[in-house]
Amino acid sequence: MSIGGKTFDEALASLSDMTGGMVAIGRDEHLARIARAQARMRELDIDAIYLNAGTNLAYFTGTKWHPSERMVGAILPADGALEYIAPAFEECTLQGFMVVEGRVNCWEEHESPYALFADVLGRMGVVQSDAAPARVGMCESAPWFIADGVRKAAPGYALENAALVTTFCRARKSPAEIALMQRVKDMTLEVHKAAASILYEGISTTEVEEFIARAHRKVGAPGSYFCIVLFGEATAYPHGVNYVQKLQRGDMVLIDTGCKVMGYISDITRSYVFGEPTERQRFVWNAEKAAQAAAFDAAQPGTPCRKVDEAARASLVANGFGPGYKLPGLPHRTGHGIGMDIHEGPYLVGSDETPLDTGMCFSNEPMICIPGEFGIRLEDHFYMSAEGPRWFTQPSHSIEKPFG
Repeated sequence: MSIGGKTFDEALASLSDMTGGMVAIGRDEHLARIARAQARMRELDIDAIYLNAGTNLAYFTGTKWHPSERMVGAILPADGALEYIAPAFEECTLQGFMVVEGRVNCWEEHESPYALFADVLGRMGVVQSDAAPARVGMCESAPWFIADGVRKAAPGYALENAALVTTFCRARKSPAEIALMQRVKDMTLEVHKAAASILYEGISTTEVEEFIARAHRKVGAPGSYFCIVLFGEATAYPHGVNYVQKLQRGDMVLIDTGCKVMGYISDITRSYVFGEPTERQRFVWNAEKAAQAAAFDAAQPGTPCRKVDEAARASLVANGFGPGYKLPGLPHRTGHGIGMDIHEGPYLVGSDETPLDTGMCFSNEPMICIPGEFGIRLEDHFYMSAEGPRWFTQPSHSIEKPFG
């Protein structure tokens, strides 16, 4: 795929719907997730967890509900059936969104959902003993007002972070999840190729963003889940700048984008030069590619996540960047977990001791930032198999031929 040379219409015509054959996560898998969570809770002696509206509720129950100022979620005991909690006026709507059915415990607008929460726990048999208070995991994404409300309404419970259960389960993707993630990443890679083909001198970052949104729709996504387009010196800023740029010959181009289909997200970055790269650009690009490869090679089963970050940084130091977070170099972690959320645990960062395990999925993006010049981020994702890491998308081939 060449850089430039096509019109918007020609590039869009090269794309087609790629969603054929995709299979959404079904009720049986949600039930298996619940069973796994309950087994984990029993292993850790956690009596119940609260799943707030949002990703955790959707992951375990299939029930999609946007979090708001009203408490909506589910209570999952270590043993027994899951139950929901919601405002009374939302009961019928909530039931319509359910994939895994459960009793809905309702509160009227003038009543306390937190007192109701405590009552439900008691009815479930989650009560404190003479020896110790019952342990209840609160959804890590629940806002403070919910955790504080429960704490005040249920002082006899020991509240803690439910991530010991939720992140543990969500980090280990099933084959069905990996298949969905593979497809959405394939879709975004084709969009990247199309975006590269429409570049011309004078095109604005806004125009490229608009094209990418159209291209994502052409391959079957609702549009772009996010999109960062940067030219020239602006590429040195990992998450962009607050002004529009116009492309000039010799500029570094950085495009970071993704889409969300059937609940799973892609997130791929490509960096290349519009025109002939300089030796400086080529050297830094190759150093970035080497750091990405070093991180991938270090990602072996049982290895702590931090070791992957350390490998990328060691490669960068060998090429004169860093050390640590020092610029020019890598100012952020090497990678993040991904799945239903674009950033989720565990993380490829120096403080994360989580051992790499089968099914874990990560971005690999040890970006090089050179303020005042340019930045390069090559971002692909991999998943852990029992034998080692496997790429979802193949890394860029070279600065001249970023798509091989």
